[in-house]
Amino acid sequence: MLAANDYLFYILALITFFSGVGVIVAQNPIYSAFSLALTMVAIAGIFVTLNAAFIAGVQLIVYAGAVMVLFVMVLMLFDLKHEMKTFSKGLVSNIFKLGSAGVLLGMLLIYIWYSFSADPGFKPVPIDPAKTMDATKELSIALFTKYLFAFEAIGALLLIIAVGAVTLSRIQGGTHADS
Repeated sequence: MLAANDYLFYILALITFFSGVGVIVAQNPIYSAFSLALTMVAIAGIFVTLNAAFIAGVQLIVYAGAVMVLFVMVLMLFDLKHEMKTFSKGLVSNIFKLGSAGVLLGMLLIYIWYSFSADPGFKPVPIDPAKTMDATKELSIALFTKYLFAFEAIGALLLIIAVGAVTLSRIQGGTHADS
């Protein structure tokens, strides 16, 4: 008998799957980015159902927040009408695409086979919440004491990169240059 937590896990897994497919099949890059954000939020929900609240929080803050802002900023910088011409429609490209789809389908079928087999080959390890809290506490203490300068330097570097990308797109010859 499945518990409510199990049903929530499967619902979030379906949302993750279909929004992941939406990332690939969406014609509009903004819709694709929205589907990716939904995928990241659903993955954070899966982490919550697995009692990994810290990883879920990091998933939301880093991936669904910062990385998605970066993706949308990059989408805004490029002139996507001209970018569509660069996609290859040759024989080699199509063979590569078909081969990649075959490999992914094979991996999915193997995963499904092992998921429903009588002996999955692994045994789940019980999680002790007290040990995970201690590990999170040690990580945060190290990050905000020993590695504080590196943490702040990465933040400043990312800000400089964002400002530089916007500046370069505005100069003559950039994608959004004033005509």
